[in-house]
Amino acid sequence: MIPIKTESAWKGTSDCRNCGIRDMVLFADLNEQDFGLIHAPIDDLELRAGSALFTEASNALGVFTLRTGLIKLVRVTPDGRQRIVRVLRPGDVAGLEALATAHYDSDAVALTDISVCRIPLAVIQTLAAQSPRLHKRLMEKWHRALKEADDWLADLNFGTARQRVSHFVLKMRSPADAGIATLFAREDMGAMLDLKLETVSREVSALVREGMIEPLDKQGRVYRILAPEQLLAA
Repeated sequence: MIPIKTESAWKGTSDCRNCGIRDMVLFADLNEQDFGLIHAPIDDLELRAGSALFTEASNALGVFTLRTGLIKLVRVTPDGRQRIVRVLRPGDVAGLEALATAHYDSDAVALTDISVCRIPLAVIQTLAAQSPRLHKRLMEKWHRALKEADDWLADLNFGTARQRVSHFVLKMRSPADAGIATLFAREDMGAMLDLKLETVSREVSALVREGMIEPLDKQGRVYRILAPEQLLAA
């Protein structure tokens, strides 16, 4: 894992009991007895967009719960191209594979400014062994991650450029408001959809022109979805 500069990222030990997104994260079902098993610090970290949280094949120091922002998981293909295999959103866990292999199987890079909780592997392993609640939550998170990876592949890597971009917009809907989608740099979208940057830009512009989505910011990142049925049927 690429070292994080302490002076810019360290905020102290997380207050897991009072976490604002606790219902969404690994520790949602823990009780006071479970918290008593935690003897290693759980760090709050903040990274700027473009920063690497960890790198492929690096030794794992822990897993990360995403509190705010977006993270892309990137792998390099045999021919040297970068492919985004999944996008993580608040409540998702990065690095779960490290529990089995002690290494990360992709690069995790901040798409936006992010805040995460870094949970040492020793904490997860202790709690998983002694807390049925955390073990159950771990299995749920792992199953969800596998299913989402399969869904990304099935929905975003097949079909026409219009279909891929349309389905991507729907994938990026906010959990809090299904009428709002947050996109990101067109180059990154192309890496995920296996499309050229120019193709992605053209298709997004066409969706705006045809009244299916409406931009809500000048950067072209946040859109209101006006015709979800048409996007789904694209």
